[in-house]
Amino acid sequence: MKYIYDLHRIMLRQNLILVYEGEFTQEITKSVLAMAERNMDAFGEEAAIKRKVFNVMVECLQNICKHAEAYDTDGYGRNSAIFMIGKHNNEYIITSGNAIPQDRVEELSARLEHINSLDKEGLKNLYKEIIKKGELSSKGGAGLGFIDMARKSGHKLRYDFEPINDSLAFFSLRTTISRTNS
Repeated sequence: MKYIYDLHRIMLRQNLILVYEGEFTQEITKSVLAMAERNMDAFGEEAAIKRKVFNVMVECLQNICKHAEAYDTDGYGRNSAIFMIGKHNNEYIITSGNAIPQDRVEELSARLEHINSLDKEGLKNLYKEIIKKGELSSKGGAGLGFIDMARKSGHKLRYDFEPINDSLAFFSLRTTISRTNS
């Protein structure tokens, strides 16, 4: 049972205010959003910051719901992903992770690098360009989520891909939202 205390200490040390690991559905997403909102209300967070955090959370959670791949986690055979939100000094850190097909890593990495290379105006122009084209992916998105996250946060998106096996990689994404004007 010591692992519970150890996990609790890690969460306190990392200033994590909400962690969810498991299967993500629309109902679970609604619950996670409601819990995060209650936590920010308890902190007395400003409405403008709550909107930014909420927007980024919605994008992260939608990405997990739409794009997470099921994989066997040490024989448990489930569709597992993770979502965390932490508050460090003057910023919120929103982190998510889920399995994706290994053959998407290169394309997704290139897309994220492109987004990270753009300034505020470049992100705005790319967003408008994609809207004008109006192309939807097979999973229903137009690829605006990452751009919107970068625009709302005002920071570069941090990401990583960890191989799970020959066909899957674990995609981790971290977005920072400053509580002060950036």
